[in-house]
Amino acid sequence: MRIELPDKVTYIIRTLQEHGYEAYAVGGCVRDSLLGRTPGDWDITTSADPYETKALFPRTIDTGIRHGTVTVMCGKQGFEVTTYRIDGEYEDGRHPKQVSFTKSLKEDLARRDFTINAMAYNEEDGLIDRFGGADDLRQRVIRCVGDPGSRFDEDALRILRAFRFAAQLNFTIEEKTYAAAKEKAVHLSRISAERIQTELNKLLLSAHPEVLTNAYQAGLTGVFLPEFDRLMKEQDEGENLLGLSRGQYAIEVLKALTEVSASADALTGASALTRASDLSGVPASSEPQNPADSPAAASLIRRGCTPKERLILSLAVLLQPIGEEAASRVLKRLKYDNETIRGVRHLIRYYDCDWPLTPAGVRRAMHEIGTEPMRLLLLLRAARNSAGNGEGAAHLNESVRLYHGVLERKECVSLKDLAVGGEDLIQAGFRPGRELGEILAQLLMRVIEDPKKNQKELLLAEAGEIAERIQSSGSRM
Repeated sequence: MRIELPDKVTYIIRTLQEHGYEAYAVGGCVRDSLLGRTPGDWDITTSADPYETKALFPRTIDTGIRHGTVTVMCGKQGFEVTTYRIDGEYEDGRHPKQVSFTKSLKEDLARRDFTINAMAYNEEDGLIDRFGGADDLRQRVIRCVGDPGSRFDEDALRILRAFRFAAQLNFTIEEKTYAAAKEKAVHLSRISAERIQTELNKLLLSAHPEVLTNAYQAGLTGVFLPEFDRLMKEQDEGENLLGLSRGQYAIEVLKALTEVSASADALTGASALTRASDLSGVPASSEPQNPADSPAAASLIRRGCTPKERLILSLAVLLQPIGEEAASRVLKRLKYDNETIRGVRHLIRYYDCDWPLTPAGVRRAMHEIGTEPMRLLLLLRAARNSAGNGEGAAHLNESVRLYHGVLERKECVSLKDLAVGGEDLIQAGFRPGRELGEILAQLLMRVIEDPKKNQKELLLAEAGEIAERIQSSGSRM
């Protein structure tokens, strides 16, 4: 079984080996390589201690030297190189009180969370798999290394990571690992909001966000997202017609949103085809590949969604049932940044808004909601349609057609697109002040109703009429 190591990783491993040390690529990069995925990072483990590693390379950074990690710089790219180690007692359910270095690769691998993350590889020795990680990849199973209760006692975040990996890889959680996760779920309260948020984001952006339902059943969400637990028990006939709880319906929309997002990647070429895996029986990718069937969805997603936009959409779907203000409190509790909170609140605010299916009606909506937020709102509605109980394909397709028509014709929907601005009015003799803002606002509304009016000379003339009307109204008061 061969893994194609990057040249820089091979250079680091061989340099360590040439000086008498063991060295391997380890962890997630080995797992992803066996799955036919492109690793995001390449980590290296070695029998050399941190100072011995530092002595072999011209540029290193002491990333976590107390815990055995230095970053070896190869050009502008850094690779974490960590000494084989044994973790000491975990006092806070997250970090070991101390670590001790070892010369045994097996002891180093034994401290890791899941079998699929406890494999090592180099070109000389091939795959080192002491705990059956390759078999678990074939069987599509998430299993703790050793006793799952002990692994979760050491680091409670591993409980949520098990479900996150299940969502990303479309794996099941092995029975004993699941039972221990359920038993130890309460210990997630020890974990910082930032760490919880990171894992929740990865789960929501995975190919299978419905795994959040499994996390609910195991008691995890009750610790860090009790609002979702309440939604899973609430039936609201006004929310959907599918006989689902509000939480279940949100999950159905999340699943549909994932399909729409995957189609965006397919249409934009944003995701390259991964090469076939050398690991027999493991598919190269579990990501959805087929573009959305709806013409509206295909039209909307042609430019794709950024990960940030996908996250905002997902959080809006998940939290919309509890309302804008309550959603904001949840996001602040989980330490989301202000941009994300604003984006989620904005989508929730307009989640159920409607507009006339006319060019002017859509222009007014684009003005009020914003051009980009409205694109996300339409994507969200495409997902709701796919999940059932949406507004219907014909209605959505017409909204999308009108929306793209406004964009293609470059029609004005905001002050920045207006043919005149404040400086133009001042140069034409209008006085600065509140009245000037009112004139611009009324000019914009006229142009939104009739885009042909977006001409400087015409607008300057109409500005005079508006000013006279404002002044006349003021004098009568």
